[in-house]
Amino acid sequence: MYSETEGSRKSMGDVDVIYHDGLFHLFHLVLPNHDFIAHAVSEDGLTWQRVNNALFIGHPGSWDDSMLWTVHVSLDPFHEGKWRMFYTGLSRNDRGLKQRLGLATSEDLFHWEKAPVSWQDHRQKRKQLLKWSNALEDTAYDPKSSFPISPDPEHYEASVKEGRHWVSWRDPFYYREGNEGWLLCAGRIKQGPITRRGCVAVMKEVAPNQFEAQPALFHPGQYDDIEVPNLICIENEYYLIGSIREDAKIRYWHTDAIDHPWRSYYDNVILAQGNYAARICSDDKGYLIWNFFTQDVGFTQNAGKGAHTILPPPKRLIRRPNGMLGVCPFEKIVERVKSEGKVSPVTPLKCSYSARQISNHEPQEWDGNHLRLQNKSGFEIFVFPEEANCFRLKASLQLCGLGKCGIVFRLNKETRDGYYLSLDLTKGVAQLRSWGTGPEASGENMMHFDTLQSGYWFNETPDSANLELLVFGSYIELSVEHRVVLSMADQTYSDGQVGIYVESSTIDISDLTFQHLHPPVQSDEHLTEG
Repeated sequence: MYSETEGSRKSMGDVDVIYHDGLFHLFHLVLPNHDFIAHAVSEDGLTWQRVNNALFIGHPGSWDDSMLWTVHVSLDPFHEGKWRMFYTGLSRNDRGLKQRLGLATSEDLFHWEKAPVSWQDHRQKRKQLLKWSNALEDTAYDPKSSFPISPDPEHYEASVKEGRHWVSWRDPFYYREGNEGWLLCAGRIKQGPITRRGCVAVMKEVAPNQFEAQPALFHPGQYDDIEVPNLICIENEYYLIGSIREDAKIRYWHTDAIDHPWRSYYDNVILAQGNYAARICSDDKGYLIWNFFTQDVGFTQNAGKGAHTILPPPKRLIRRPNGMLGVCPFEKIVERVKSEGKVSPVTPLKCSYSARQISNHEPQEWDGNHLRLQNKSGFEIFVFPEEANCFRLKASLQLCGLGKCGIVFRLNKETRDGYYLSLDLTKGVAQLRSWGTGPEASGENMMHFDTLQSGYWFNETPDSANLELLVFGSYIELSVEHRVVLSMADQTYSDGQVGIYVESSTIDISDLTFQHLHPPVQSDEHLTEG
């Protein structure tokens, strides 16, 4: 878990993560200023420590003297042991309306040097500064340099006079296969409805650090932009992953060859709403997906103004037998188990039933391996003996009848305030809500009922599910059949009871595990050297 300093006016933006020599390196934007690329490191992907910032905006007159946006770090295929960071830059000269792509290099991931710019950009800066200063030593240039890279007007919107009157050319991602390399980014084609021109633009690397524009890799004809594109290949199938501002979700497409048409599955959402700007990295166990999370969906449409974001734990990205992608819980969280929790005796939190309601008869049965909870009328919560703030709950559920069921956690036994996780085991729907009580005499506002996130799964065995609930600091994650369905953060409640609710039905519970976890820690200590 990672975020900008609590209570500050800053928040975290788009992220990129590299795993190298047993260490995760996180590079991320800092909003709202966008004036540097922050850098943090972690041994387990959960506890992070800030190190020296990686990159800063350029001096006045430089092509990147206004803002820095999304980056992508990868090994330099032409220099062993060297790294390249492709990044997005904006210029004060054109009021930030034109996005360009730049390059920085490093030999250790800690110290970065911007690549020389082209003669054209060097000349532009010289023209602006010459009458004020002779000190142009910082304006290194290379007559063969492609940087900064602007969109090719033959294939893409390249002028502020087109489309929306600002140029999308950001979020670079470098992909290499064999002896060929491509640089992807978020661009826009030149024709069609203005808010449907978003595409994944592509350039081919024809010589080291030399790129030639190609027609769009993918244009679905649906979106204003396809942000933060990623391209990976798993078991000879290619997957293109992008974030969509319209609904603040992470989606993907697939094909059997890069130059073949891209197709969509019936469910191409990787993570639920609020998770955004995904980046893929590989470690010694496979692929991991990282992203920031915000409850303010408008964050993705308003440049993150005033929003608080966090970096949740990553998820393990897998390819399922049918070819579809899925994400599973990150195994490092499970390693933070500190003790086994008690699951018996379960205590019913009885409500006051009217005389017309049928009383419950033998509401629970427990034989050491199997738990049956019953409720014939109304709604009843059954809580475990111990309170918990960070925990892992695993169980197999079987619903008998046509009623409802769900999980409660961080629950106040007296007020019943807490988190309520509704589980529709027939349709495959999960809905997480924060349900609480406001100040006395506050009228209608006394009842707080906020839907935090919804998720769905395909239920091959209706009325039953194997699930895992992780509550880790402010982070909440639900997996069904080892697939992450909900992934979010909320700070409304911090501790309380954990239990299961039943409404006019019977639920059978087996393989029940309840474990307390060590809480997440974010180090405020700053390392000055790698």
